[in-house]
Order: sequence, then structure tokens, then C-alpha cells
Amino acid sequence: MSDEQLLGTTPKVTRILMSEEAIYGLILVSGMIVVSYDLTGTSLSALITVVVTVLVFFAAHVYAGTLSRLAATDGKAGLPESIGGAVHHSLGMLLVSLAPVAILLLGVTRVVDDDFAIWCALSIDALALGVLGWLAVAKWTRHFWPRLASALVTAAFGGILIMMKAFIHH
Repeated sequence: MSDEQLLGTTPKVTRILMSEEAIYGLILVSGMIVVSYDLTGTSLSALITVVVTVLVFFAAHVYAGTLSRLAATDGKAGLPESIGGAVHHSLGMLLVSLAPVAILLLGVTRVVDDDFAIWCALSIDALALGVLGWLAVAKWTRHFWPRLASALVTAAFGGILIMMKAFIHH
């Protein structure tokens, strides 16, 4: 089964999801959920914090990527091309935030309880990290144990934040 079939995406979306920005974005989102929710106790505050933080970090990545491309080519890459390349390179950060944002919206609209929305968003992030860790190693080996180790290490980043949430909140 291909990565696209496992993720239910196109090859282009799969490449975006398999980026360092996507993994970093999931960890960032989880951290912001933990910190913001523990300060005010609502999924609304978590949602606002996540959205604003992801947008600021995305903009910072695009800005830094644009400057980096221009510097590396002595300006020959051109500003529009450099911005486009930086946006494409950073899209994973935005894309991975969609699922937790949607879950937090369920809490904001009272479809589900605030606590359930928070725990669910954090769990989805950790699961997504594990899947991305598995798939990344699956690109270079068919062996089960390295894939599992990668999935567990990658998911552990989300798991650590979940443990922080449990200890801070209780």
C-alpha cells in the first residue's frame, strides 16, 4: 500500500505531510493547546492560540525561507520565485493544523465538551506524529523494527506534551 493510500491523499499532499515542517507543526500545535488551555480552560482560547501561533510561525518560515533562497542565489532566484518556494516548503505546518483546529472548533461550538476536544486534538496530533514517523522510515527500509522505533520516537514528542497536559491540569 502506498503512502498516498495510507494517508488518503495525493502525491503532492503526501510530500507536504512528510516534511519536517509538518512534524514540527504538529508538535507546535500540541504545545500551544497544552499551554493555552491550561491558562484559561476553554477550547476557544486553545483554538485562538493555535491559529494565531501557526499563522505567525508559518509567516516567519516563509520570510526566513525567502531570505535564505535570495541569499543562496545572490538574488538571482527572484523575489516571487523565492516566496513561492518558501510557501510551498512551509505548507506542511498549515496543513497539519487543520485536524486539531477542526476538533477544537467542535469544542468551541459545544458539539463536544471542551476537555474532550482538547484531549482528542492532542491524541490526534500524537497519532499523526506516529504515522508520519512510520512512513518516513518506510521510505528507506521495509524492516518492521526501525519503522516501529521511528513511529514511537516521533509520537513520543506528542506524548510528552500530553503528559505535560495531564500533570499541569491535575
